[in-house]
Amino acid sequence: MAAASGRQVKLGAYVTFQGCTWQVAAVAGASVTLVGENGQTASVLASFLFADPAFTVVGSPATGVQPWGLLESVPERERERALAWQRHIREIETGLPGGPGSVGMPRPEYDPQRQSMAEREQAKADELTRLGWPRVSRATVRRMRARYHAQGLWGLIPRRKPSSATGQADERVVAAVLEALRRQRGRSRGTLKGLRELTGQILADTHGPGTVALPPPSTFNRLARVLADPLEHPGRPARTATAPVRPFTPTVALRTGELVQIDTTRLDVMAIGEDGKPLRPELTIALEVATRSVVAAVLREEGTKAVDAALLLAEMAVPHPVRPGWPDHLRLAHAAVPYDRLLALDERLQSAAARPVVVPETIVIDRGKVFVSTAFLAACETLGVSVQPTPPRSPAAKGSVERTFGSINTLFAQHVAGYTGSHVLQRGEAVQGEARFTVAQLQELLDEWITACWQHRPHDGLRHPVLPKAALAPNEMWGALLGACGYVPLPLTGADYLELLPVRWHPVTGRGIRINHRTYDHTLLNEHRGRPSPTGAGGKWEIHLNPHDVRQIYIRLPDGHLHEIPWIHRDHVHAPMSETTWRHIRTALNRRAGREKHEAALAEAADQVLRRSRPLPGSPAAATPSGTLPAQHPVEDAADSLDAGEAPTHDDDDSQAGGEEPPARFTLYDAFEEAEHW
Repeated sequence: MAAASGRQVKLGAYVTFQGCTWQVAAVAGASVTLVGENGQTASVLASFLFADPAFTVVGSPATGVQPWGLLESVPERERERALAWQRHIREIETGLPGGPGSVGMPRPEYDPQRQSMAEREQAKADELTRLGWPRVSRATVRRMRARYHAQGLWGLIPRRKPSSATGQADERVVAAVLEALRRQRGRSRGTLKGLRELTGQILADTHGPGTVALPPPSTFNRLARVLADPLEHPGRPARTATAPVRPFTPTVALRTGELVQIDTTRLDVMAIGEDGKPLRPELTIALEVATRSVVAAVLREEGTKAVDAALLLAEMAVPHPVRPGWPDHLRLAHAAVPYDRLLALDERLQSAAARPVVVPETIVIDRGKVFVSTAFLAACETLGVSVQPTPPRSPAAKGSVERTFGSINTLFAQHVAGYTGSHVLQRGEAVQGEARFTVAQLQELLDEWITACWQHRPHDGLRHPVLPKAALAPNEMWGALLGACGYVPLPLTGADYLELLPVRWHPVTGRGIRINHRTYDHTLLNEHRGRPSPTGAGGKWEIHLNPHDVRQIYIRLPDGHLHEIPWIHRDHVHAPMSETTWRHIRTALNRRAGREKHEAALAEAADQVLRRSRPLPGSPAAATPSGTLPAQHPVEDAADSLDAGEAPTHDDDDSQAGGEEPPARFTLYDAFEEAEHW
């Protein structure tokens, strides 16, 4: 019964089974009877016997697949010599060069029935000597047979003593070079000459000056290249991570919403801020890994706040509405998805854009303070989302979203006015003057580009098992996965959005609620003025504030609901105002000598800034002088501004006569300077 090539289980043979040595007593069909060393017997199936990991036939050569891959790395001359030895050894043992089962008649000097093994070995040694093989004796033939039985064909390859990578270099010099490389790890890369000087200092400090000589520069350079990590050769950029490089494992998601990656970066486009100055906004996106869909994207002027990350969650689970002016083919009804079935589940999809709607199961974040904030984690807990932080110094853990940022820059940002390039060497000379769009307008462009381009662009990482050769678009992959995982709508009301806003704690005084020099008041607070909150810590009341629209706050009253409390000057500000705009106005007004810090003046200035922050349709924003907001209202509106009301009146004659220079005015708006452009 053949157990493997070169091994046979026959009567009287000894085998190793389950850690013990047995002798084969009988073989009946597929059953093998074994007798142990202590006289115990066992009858087992042959297949069960051969499947034992410890099974071997005592005295038989070890078997296994020949390392043909290693043989390919051997020089051709040595490989052919090993194959020749294999044929000669087979002829010695079986009489035929092809081994057992080959056809033909053995030569007389190698016939096992007539000649002994010693005679056959001597005959082979004489034959090889006549053929010109150097130094072949009977002992050589016997040694080659033993190596062939022990290692197979690989044992017939000539053995050479492995050479050291460092050659004959002094071990003390090798140790010093390794120490110098260790000291340089994580620092800026120097030159090989500097590394040689550092090695000499280490040798002098360790063994004494002049005890160990440094090798010549050329020898030292070869030694340093051998010992240094390929990524840390002197002269190359320093590695930012000190941890060893981990093996790369691609992220796999099989259901929509199973894995969503969130990250923030600066967009490579200059935009016009609320103060009229150019800036680079921050972009926060949520990428659904299974379909590579950008399910949410938010642009902010400066540091992304926790409320942006929290509202990003709600934006994923709510259908994106089709904006006014978008073509009909950007509607979900025209996408490659089962629209009729989805509409029967969620009526909100009737006017939705062609972008996926997902409820995330797990969100992968880095350790940025925005994503580990209390507001974001509380929002995830409210929606039942699991948060998975990435390991430190592991950018590949969010490789999909990192790569998407690069795609947004190459496919979208470089075509937008004010493109800055990915680094300073690609930046133009007048990038700031090319800015044309405000952050809100840029947000509109980005949303339309995601719907029209990104979601319909084939992605090489999206493959369906039925069509593995065709790259699918994110919307196509979403439609394919809907049949496997389905769609469960998550209805969110306005109250749910308020709950996602960041929380603050403030007392309710007789004048209302005071936050950052703004007063919020309403008749709802009458019965709670001066009274402690029954649920808040220290008697303070729970306040929800949107930092991107500070015109109102929301307070939780004893009935458990959030109620809106307006700013007392909200009627003066006709557009959403952020904390950034408020701080800018306060700073500008505080610089004016003798100016009273009055809240009404701040409200009026805020309204003027927001009104003038957006250019007129058809007029480029870059035409406005640097530091001055574009005028969007006629002369009558300019007379109502803070500065025009306080500035002295000048008639046309005085202006043309070149009278006295008017006093310093509010830097955000200058009526006389604006008049020159009318």
